[in-house]
Amino acid sequence: MVALTLTACSSGSEDPGDGGTGGEASGEPLKVGTILPVTGSLAQLGPPEIAGVDLAVKEINDAGGLFGADVEVLHTDSSDAQNASVATASAQELISAGVSAIIGAASSSVTKNIVDDITGAGIVQVSPANTATDLSGYSDFYFRTAPPDTVQGDVLGNLIVSDGASNVGILVFNDSYGTSLRDVVEGVVAEAGGTVVYGTAGQEFDPAETNFATIVADAIAAGPDAIAILAFTDQTPAIVRELVAQGWDMSKTYFVDGNLQNFGVEGDVGFPAGTLENAQGTLPGAYPSEEFQGRMLEVDPELKDYSYGPEAYDATMLVALAALKGGASDGETIQANMAAVSGADGGEECTGWEECSALVEDGQDIAYQAVSGVGPFNDANDPSSAFIGIYQFGPENEYTFNRSEEGEVPQG
Repeated sequence: MVALTLTACSSGSEDPGDGGTGGEASGEPLKVGTILPVTGSLAQLGPPEIAGVDLAVKEINDAGGLFGADVEVLHTDSSDAQNASVATASAQELISAGVSAIIGAASSSVTKNIVDDITGAGIVQVSPANTATDLSGYSDFYFRTAPPDTVQGDVLGNLIVSDGASNVGILVFNDSYGTSLRDVVEGVVAEAGGTVVYGTAGQEFDPAETNFATIVADAIAAGPDAIAILAFTDQTPAIVRELVAQGWDMSKTYFVDGNLQNFGVEGDVGFPAGTLENAQGTLPGAYPSEEFQGRMLEVDPELKDYSYGPEAYDATMLVALAALKGGASDGETIQANMAAVSGADGGEECTGWEECSALVEDGQDIAYQAVSGVGPFNDANDPSSAFIGIYQFGPENEYTFNRSEEGEVPQG
């Protein structure tokens, strides 16, 4: 666990109330932890997510910190659901360290393994990337700045249908992320008059699978017009190579946030030039501006993409603003004020720490304008609306932004 700045541990608040202190109370320093993928099948998401958290903390501390002290951030590894003990150990480490909020995990399955321990300890958990639909409203102390699969699945399903496919194949692993997203896509395709010809319930593959010859052959034999790959990055290169070997037209292939990456033409995950040309993928979140990308690169010059970096930045900012509004840095106070600072009850629109914190300190209600484009938290602690980016691969097997579509997040 790496501590960027040493400060005192958070303390409890006697009266979190509904905020309304205008940030005038003298709270203890804020300590935030992260459980994000440094290793495992989602390790490509770790660098931008960690950079998003670090950027938010840097901007807060550069402006004087919170309650007269720097915000401290403690980073730990989540790995993935196949290495569940890593996240479990990280959660216990952060709980023992006295953090008031934890940013993470990226994987919905990993979150399900640790969320009870975290929220049961009165710690606010904010995931920048969880999308499983059954996490909506899971706990009063669980929030996310990424939308549930109802939004991405709707956009992906409609994208596939609008491209002319009526018989859809889905290569999906048996993980709550994959099956949740599959169910939404299948519903959209069926509503449009199409059919999922492969990948329905009972046709998932094991997340530990390494040989995809039979799986791919069965999918192609079903006669799909398009194939969506709903998996993580450790399975996806092998799936792509098997699809190519069996003669599949890769331009009719669709990726999602769990496996959308710049594969390139070299290395273990690279493919020959042109392999993925015109394939498409979806990714929750508004496309980050060049200015925001530049700020993230100042924190981590080695970043290769920005997936869920804005959501991690927003999660950290909302936690700090909630503490400021409530006048204390403990988990209960933060939880009580998260919806309010997100704009759930209206308020003055603001961006960034300096502008938003100044309004809070003046006693005003705020509506934090998320860099990721998500709307205020709804009653299930999901963002009430979100953008889904649509991306297209070029000849070098790297994806570029095409367009965004905004969707509302259903409740209940």
